[in-house]
Amino acid sequence: MREIYMDHSATTPVDPEVFNAMIPYYTDRFGNASSIHTKGQRARQAVDQARSQAAELLGASEREIVFTSGGTEANNQAIISYLSNNPDKGRHLITSAIEHHAVLDAFLHLAKRGYELTVLPVTADGLVEPDILKAAMKPTTALVSIMHANNEVGTIQPIKELAAVAHAGGAVFHTDAVQTVGKLPIDVEEMDVDMLAASSHKLYGPKGVGCLYVKRGIRVGNYFHGGGQERGLRPGTENVPGIVGFGTACKLAHINLPERQTRLNKMGQRLKEGILNSIPHSRLTGHPVKRLPGSVSVCFEFVEGESILLMLDSYGIMASSGSACTSGSLDPSHVLLALGLPHEIAHGSLRLTLGKDNTEEDVDKVLEVLPNIIQNLRGMSPLCN
Repeated sequence: MREIYMDHSATTPVDPEVFNAMIPYYTDRFGNASSIHTKGQRARQAVDQARSQAAELLGASEREIVFTSGGTEANNQAIISYLSNNPDKGRHLITSAIEHHAVLDAFLHLAKRGYELTVLPVTADGLVEPDILKAAMKPTTALVSIMHANNEVGTIQPIKELAAVAHAGGAVFHTDAVQTVGKLPIDVEEMDVDMLAASSHKLYGPKGVGCLYVKRGIRVGNYFHGGGQERGLRPGTENVPGIVGFGTACKLAHINLPERQTRLNKMGQRLKEGILNSIPHSRLTGHPVKRLPGSVSVCFEFVEGESILLMLDSYGIMASSGSACTSGSLDPSHVLLALGLPHEIAHGSLRLTLGKDNTEEDVDKVLEVLPNIIQNLRGMSPLCN
């Protein structure tokens, strides 16, 4: 039975070219990038090349890229280190109700320490409206953080407009772009963001590495303490193989993005329409148009998302119900609740996220088995009787 992986928003497989680029830095090119001897300088050159590749994908300069252990660290460093290094900027913070926990929990941590926090509502499609942000701004607003696209429902936010509102009010703007880097064209200058987080394992790179873009002139400091790596902003011996893999993934994304975006949009549209047209009492979650390529998020009435996942897995189809980071929780997704869905419907969520290796045959298989799965589960549900 062919395995069909449709959980690319959780993680992606490492591209073979990425893996091959990493291997030498585990073996004969194992040097520490801080060492001045030949092996160390070869490692330093590899890190510098990866920084250039990441910068090119983001439309940034190399000195604006700080390597991290992934998106969570990048988000936390952006939020917490900016505020700790700019105590005179104000004590009011703004984010949205559908952020990833890497952002939400960082803000809740700060709220417990005396910061004033405003959590913006979203529309039923998951959009943060610029007028709502404008109304929430205060003279004391220091930082606004709105994700580029949601990891659960795929809604893409109007980042340029939101950043403009934040800047007009004197605040710095950060965006969690973990779900969009490598999937959508990114130009940090055109978007006018001050800080942006990215993660390697969402774009066919290795886990455990990512980056934070920090616009020139924005003052951030180190998130934790140690050596002087990454210009003192991220202490600790560089993960050279991981950084090389991340850089290579960025290079490949830059080359392949237009074709992949078109292809995933087409397959995702067919998958979405096929599900909604063949399964009664199903509804799309997230924006119908402004959504990530290949991202299909739906809710089914009268069934539990976990049961759907188990049944799909028995057919070799791997998907998720809500965020991968909270998939062990029995509570409905905070994102779906923020969209206004009642608990009983939010519990029946399914997220299918396509990737570069998915085929039209994979879509056909899901559309073949999913209607029967939902019908069978509803037949056993007391809610349908």
